Amino acid sequence: MISIIGGGLAGVEAAWAAAESGCEVTLYEMRPLEMTGAHKTEFLAELVCSNSFKSKSPTSPAGQLKWEMAKLGSLVLDCAFHHEVPGGEALAIDRNEFAAEVTKKIESHPKIKLERRVVNPEELEEMLSKGPVILSTGPLTTKNLAAWLANVTGAENLYFYDAVSPTVDGSTIDQSVAFAQSRYDKGGDDYLNCPFDKESYELFVSELVNAERALPHGVQAEEETLEKIKYFAGCTPIEAIAEKGARSLAFGNFKPVGLTDPRTGRRPYAALQLRPENKDKTLYSLVACQNRLKWNEQKRVFRLVPGLESAEFVRFGVIHRNTYLQSPTALTSQLEFQKKPNLYAAGQITGVEGYVESAAMGILAGYFAVAKVRQKPLPDLPRESALGSLISHLQDDTPREFAPMNINWGLFPRNGIKDKGASRSQMLSDAKEALTNWITQSGIPSKPEN
Repeated sequence: MISIIGGGLAGVEAAWAAAESGCEVTLYEMRPLEMTGAHKTEFLAELVCSNSFKSKSPTSPAGQLKWEMAKLGSLVLDCAFHHEVPGGEALAIDRNEFAAEVTKKIESHPKIKLERRVVNPEELEEMLSKGPVILSTGPLTTKNLAAWLANVTGAENLYFYDAVSPTVDGSTIDQSVAFAQSRYDKGGDDYLNCPFDKESYELFVSELVNAERALPHGVQAEEETLEKIKYFAGCTPIEAIAEKGARSLAFGNFKPVGLTDPRTGRRPYAALQLRPENKDKTLYSLVACQNRLKWNEQKRVFRLVPGLESAEFVRFGVIHRNTYLQSPTALTSQLEFQKKPNLYAAGQITGVEGYVESAAMGILAGYFAVAKVRQKPLPDLPRESALGSLISHLQDDTPREFAPMNINWGLFPRNGIKDKGASRSQMLSDAKEALTNWITQSGIPSKPEN
């Protein structure tokens, strides 16, 4: 018996993968007995934000991830394509029809039992004594389960707020402008520095403070207002700091002390630092640039930073209520809790971001749990695949503030090909081959391509 707590995208995928593999599954969903501030219906897999599953393009990272999920029998993608609405290159869906079909398929599956109730920590502990449990409760995990998780993993391994700076593809940084140096040359040259002169700094600050801002969806979901938000230590939005005075960033987040611009031989007027987000240094985050600007505004404003004029953003900055694990120290490479055998995590709580990514972690958790029941361990996901690249992010112990990430080019391993188009084409080819081989090695029935 496999127990799954939470009937969102990850929960239904985990249930479907396990049931289709022949295992008995009980899926617990608290709605409609207990609703959240974000959900409006009792449907499983209800979408609470956008109705878009991002790009369908087979030459995009999101498209590759969908290909891999489809090969593993994704319920979510099957239903999404049945209820697609016009959305250009994006897979946009009729959210109510989609959720209704997912719910119907789960309810009618002979191997799945759906129970509508809240599961408390004591019951969860009892379930663990009987078989694998998959926790897929998402960013709005109930307070008692969140407290239990903090106790199980260590409070330092569970985040309740998502305060993250934008992240860019390292290959799109102009390194003729940005230079590698730690302040006073202490700690190596892992950081890249984008040097401002007085004119470029003042333009950046002016555009930053006047940029259009967005309400954070996590706070909206809890029906709070901006006036009620109390910023927590170290997470004040960069635009709020800039409003305190024209040079507040130059004396704070962007202080240039201990840095020398090799182009001038002098200390820059101000400097935005970039920190590696992974061991391969293919992704860099903008240090201390958490913000509440709308995404199109973030792209416009941060491209005013010297060296970032052509930067490709793989993640934008956010500050909102969220619940997710410090996965590199909390989970194994197969989504099992390091300190709680038989307990698996799935969905957004693992530290991925996005509908499709969350669903993908549900599929994997389902198969990993089945392998545990049958005592036939699966090999780890190949690094070259999109799924393996996401798992690699969740396992990357590079010293940094761990943050959720969606699938993007920067997560795939580099292949040494200098031409960007040819390099990315090879990445996709390698991903398909690697995932196909993994399915064969794992003994999982591969689904035919549409």
